[in-house]
Amino acid sequence: MLQRAEVIARLTSSGEFEIVEDCSLGYPLKVYRNAPSSLCALLESTRRFSDRTFFIYGDEQLSFAQHYVKVAALAHHLQATGVCKGDRIAIGMRNYPEWSISFWACQAIGAVAVAINAWWTGPEIAFALEDSTPAGLLIDGERLERMAPLINAMPSVKAIVVARRCGAGPGGMDFEDATASGGDQLPRVDIEPTDFATILYTSGTTGKPKGAVATQRNHVTNYMNTMLGSAIARGMMGDFSSPDLLDLPQSGVLQTFPYFHIGGLTGLYLATATGARVALMYKWDPHEAVGLVERYRLTAVSGVPIVVRQLLEAARLSGADVTSLTGVTSGGASVPPDLIRQIETQFEGKASPGNGYGLTETTSAIITNGGADYFANPDSIGRPVPTCEAIIADEQGNPLPDSEIGELWVRGANIIPGYWQNPQATEIAFGGGWFRTGDLGYRDAKGLHYVVDRKKDVVIRGGENVYCAEVEAAILEHPLVRDVAIVGLPDPDYGEQVAAVIQVADETAARQLPDELRTMLAMKLAKFKVPTSYRITEDDLPRTATGKVLKRELREMFSGVK
Repeated sequence: MLQRAEVIARLTSSGEFEIVEDCSLGYPLKVYRNAPSSLCALLESTRRFSDRTFFIYGDEQLSFAQHYVKVAALAHHLQATGVCKGDRIAIGMRNYPEWSISFWACQAIGAVAVAINAWWTGPEIAFALEDSTPAGLLIDGERLERMAPLINAMPSVKAIVVARRCGAGPGGMDFEDATASGGDQLPRVDIEPTDFATILYTSGTTGKPKGAVATQRNHVTNYMNTMLGSAIARGMMGDFSSPDLLDLPQSGVLQTFPYFHIGGLTGLYLATATGARVALMYKWDPHEAVGLVERYRLTAVSGVPIVVRQLLEAARLSGADVTSLTGVTSGGASVPPDLIRQIETQFEGKASPGNGYGLTETTSAIITNGGADYFANPDSIGRPVPTCEAIIADEQGNPLPDSEIGELWVRGANIIPGYWQNPQATEIAFGGGWFRTGDLGYRDAKGLHYVVDRKKDVVIRGGENVYCAEVEAAILEHPLVRDVAIVGLPDPDYGEQVAAVIQVADETAARQLPDELRTMLAMKLAKFKVPTSYRITEDDLPRTATGKVLKRELREMFSGVK
């Protein structure tokens, strides 16, 4: 077997994956010389897949040709209503085939797709809409009901298209009508690599979400990184050919990440560009998932650790034949090493595990671990992709030597330029070209990277960021609460669970407080942000001399809690 470094050097010196240096931003970036210019170029390439099945949803199937025609029709409809290049378009719906059609229609006209978290409540949706001022809303019936009180107060909106109305009241044009006609050609729009492509909201330093703005080049670089990863795997076995996707068996993907998540969005354009068959579900159900894998002989699945764990368990208990799976990838939260060992045992080493470390700001994975390396080092996040530079930095930003713990900083062509209309937060996070991830970790002598803790006060539950300040502020609205601190506790399924330590004046009078808070917070926050564990105390919360809560001491209060 060839050495990894040797293979990378050969693949990136010329040809499809040639990497060159770009200093146009004032610092060197490694970029792909021959990368597609935009996501729209990837969409155009799908015409060759023609009658191949693209999406499977329940009893419905949609071919690549049908998908393309609907994208073209929706793109023309949006243009006809006055939506232009650079306008924002909010997409809010479950993982329906219409999500893909909506996303690609945005890319076809050079609009910026604003991915709305389908789990958000009304106030959370309102913030994103007020911040992004969209010119269009592409939503499902559930989101229409939640947004109804907001729509009349949004003068920027020119087009509203509703998919899967499912009994929702009037408002907007039905999706089928908007995609019924318009020809089979995309509008002619000049789209540059530096044009904005998406805005995905992520928790910010004040507890308010920040709109992470990604360019066409960010997403295309992410696509190329993934394709190069596959080429590296083949090259290490001595195969440097470039097979035509039409000559290969069609791959099948079980889509578990929501499309509003950077992991889901990455999966969407990878499946689109590679001609894969994608199975969608209304909501996650491990038994349905196993059935889909068995019925359609799906070859790949990726998801947060709990999703992968539940899939493996459902397959084991049901006896379903899931041997078609050759790739099982996990990410979006810390991946427990025992899960990797379970994959190795259950698939007898025949399914390759993968882990991608990344954030919304890095346009998905920028450090990866997979295959034999992952089996051998299940606690490592792996090595940076070839276009990414990574350092472990001290408090002054100086690189630290191997094995010393510091903050992980990254730089590359897939790092976003910043946050939507938030120059202060952009400078703090991206100043000088390096993105400060907020994660503490180290690099070993072999070049493998490890994450040991987070510098920022963020709990990551099932791949979703929970910012403590936001939850604390909501809890403090309860009249019995004097003080509160949110901490993250290790969880074998979700990576972390959200826990609250609450100070009250009278512990006896606050016995029903957790139940009351669950009810109250359900009206204010998405379900994944609501604490699952509580500790009530009359004592002052432990703090440093400067007034910061000592969260390590608070976590000890939950020792032994399930």
